This record gives sequence, C-alpha cells and structure tokens, in this order.
Amino acid sequence: MKLNFWTIGKAHESYVKEGVEQFTKRISNYYPANWTIIPPPKNAAVLNNAELKKKEAEIILNMLQKDDYLVLLDERGKQFSSELLASFIQNRANESVKNVVFLIGGAYGVSDEIMKRANTKWSLSQLVFPHQLVRLILSEQIYRACTIIRNEKYHHS
Repeated sequence: MKLNFWTIGKAHESYVKEGVEQFTKRISNYYPANWTIIPPPKNAAVLNNAELKKKEAEIILNMLQKDDYLVLLDERGKQFSSELLASFIQNRANESVKNVVFLIGGAYGVSDEIMKRANTKWSLSQLVFPHQLVRLILSEQIYRACTIIRNEKYHHS
C-alpha cells in the first residue's frame, strides 16, 4: 500500500519543510509515501470561491485513479484517536488498497464533487489550522499510527 499526501497551494514553508520531510522519511520505513503539491489553478486570484473549488476539483479528479482510496481532510469529518487512525490504516492494508490519498483541500475547502468522491472525511481537530501546519500534523500523525501498528515505542498510551 502506498500513502500519498496531496495538498493544494504553495511549496512547504521553511518552518514546516524539515518536519514534513523527516516524518515522511520515517513513514517510508512502513509504507511508500510521497507528497504532491498541487499548484493553484491559473487565474485563481480572479475566480470566486465556487469557481476556484470547481477548478481545483477538476485537477484533483484528473489525478485520482478509480481505485484510489481518498481521505479528505475536512473540519466536518470524523475525528480519530491515534489508535483508531492506526486501525484505519491497517484496515486499508488488510483490504489490499493500493493507494491511499490524503487530501488537504484549497483555502476555501473542496467542491461537492470531491466531497462525494471521498471514501472517508477526516477532521484532525475542531480547531482550524493553517494549511502549512496541517501538513506537519498530518505527517506526524500518520507516522505515529505506523508505530502503533508495529507496537513501537514512539506512541505512549
């Protein structure tokens, strides 16, 4: 199973880049993992929110494969404990899912089309975080889940 992290926006800011790279490298000891930073659509600055979300959806839907398991990070999604996240990932592996895509949407969220395509909607917290920090939190939590699956010492419960 491969873990794909997709985000719409700019490259990792320097203050999160090192952490994201470090956790992604650690995740790769368990599952192949990579980040794809999807640049905002051309003319994004002149599009209204609905048009922008529609353009972003077109890009994402063109990138997704039919069998990809899409996990949308969304503030209205289900919240997981670290142990439940580990179980969630292990269940996808047990189901022989080839690609899990964790998607961080654009600044204004995602279109209804992406919402419908998502296999799971996951909320990291009821708090709202900057997109850059979401990348770091996401990569750390996936690494933590991997260590829980292997019963390693990183996570203390």
